[in-house]
Amino acid sequence: MASTNETGQADTATASTRSGGAAGAAGHGLQAFAVQLRRMNSEMNRLIHAFAAAQGLHATDVQALAAILDSETPLTPGRLREHLGLTSGAVTACLDRLERAGHIRRSRDSKDRRVVHLHYAAHGRSAARAHFLPLAEATARAREGFSDDELAVVLRFLNAMNEELDRLSGRG
Repeated sequence: MASTNETGQADTATASTRSGGAAGAAGHGLQAFAVQLRRMNSEMNRLIHAFAAAQGLHATDVQALAAILDSETPLTPGRLREHLGLTSGAVTACLDRLERAGHIRRSRDSKDRRVVHLHYAAHGRSAARAHFLPLAEATARAREGFSDDELAVVLRFLNAMNEELDRLSGRG
């Protein structure tokens, strides 16, 4: 069902995207993307906050865990600070909470003992896998409806969006 905008015309983009219609995103531009991105962001935030609450962590702690998990090389506290945009003291408090809760471990670099590397601990991985398993299953179900070529386009779009968001935040 379409809503009516201020000119009295049916707003099919909004109606289509609310019902999950693919044509809304493809045929009606920025509004449809904005609606779906906000909706997905809201649901992801809900899942993240539920995980944080279940683990006795802050939402920022979960962001730190994601950064540690996603990093191709072990992060240092300094690189994590830059990624999160926090003060050194805030990062230290975050890492202390994560280490006490068994989610991360810190290790000293073998060549330069001043350098500390952050690692996702086995307990942390297990807790995250258990909590986010429904999200992984939902992602797998959603992917089933797309061809490999379509998924490649979706991934390319998500990469481009993340690059733009990095640029907006001053990281790119």
